[in-house]
Amino acid sequence: MNLGKRTRLHRLLHSFGPGEGTCLVLPVDQGLEHGPRDFFTNPTATDPRFQLQLARDGGFSAIAWQVGIAQKYMVDFAGEVPLILKLNGKTDIPPGDAPLSPVLASVEDACRLGAEAVGYTMYIGSARQDEDFRQFAEVRVEAEALGMPVIIWAYPRGEAMEQKGGRDSQYAVEYGARVAAEVGADMVKVNFPKPYSDRDLESPKPYDELRLEPAEQIRRVIEAASGVPVLISGGSKVSEADLLEKARLSMEAGATGLIFGRNIWQRPMEEALDLAARLKALMLDARRERVAVTTEG
Repeated sequence: MNLGKRTRLHRLLHSFGPGEGTCLVLPVDQGLEHGPRDFFTNPTATDPRFQLQLARDGGFSAIAWQVGIAQKYMVDFAGEVPLILKLNGKTDIPPGDAPLSPVLASVEDACRLGAEAVGYTMYIGSARQDEDFRQFAEVRVEAEALGMPVIIWAYPRGEAMEQKGGRDSQYAVEYGARVAAEVGADMVKVNFPKPYSDRDLESPKPYDELRLEPAEQIRRVIEAASGVPVLISGGSKVSEADLLEKARLSMEAGATGLIFGRNIWQRPMEEALDLAARLKALMLDARRERVAVTTEG
């Protein structure tokens, strides 16, 4: 890893957010991906300045945004909130049987905006993954040349994946983590696999017979990333208890961090800040426990 990437990753993992090698990201790319509907729960969150204040006051490692919002609103928070610039995206209006997320911005844009990393959504298993891989290869080369870390949003998607147990099956999520490592991610974002169900019988062997507890599910996903740091996604809004349990299991299993968006910014500011503080404390406790166990071992 070149010096530029090392420097930027160090800032994400140590200089901002919880620190001590952990990363807590606030993603706000849903405006493009889902349209305005995700802001209905908390209309105040429609204003990007709400998101930026939350990221700054909540002590997040970074905020993830598309280029249009980033270049318009980040200027008033320059140096206070690290940026992960999403390079590609799509709407959810067309059918999802063969998705592709087209590139909308460049690594050069990310450098111009002072970003610490770029994000790239890859639809593993889509019928258009050949285009996806070629598109990502160009991003990877540019990122290497400019010293910019690349975080892959590893999303199993498409008709073929739905026929093999679904996009959040153990098979799909593990496969996504491994693909991200294979194609050159510096960090990977994955969903927490769903518990075993009858749909898993459609997964390829031996996944069709796996019966795993949640802690083992996420541990296997992290191992599938082959040493690439893993961020666990929060997904749709759930109760605080369920979210904290997901965070605990993920961090204890060896995740580098969490990338929780709607579960944070769909709440009022004070509630969101309180939840962020609890997440950071949990992350650091789990990290220190892992370090202590490793040191003793």
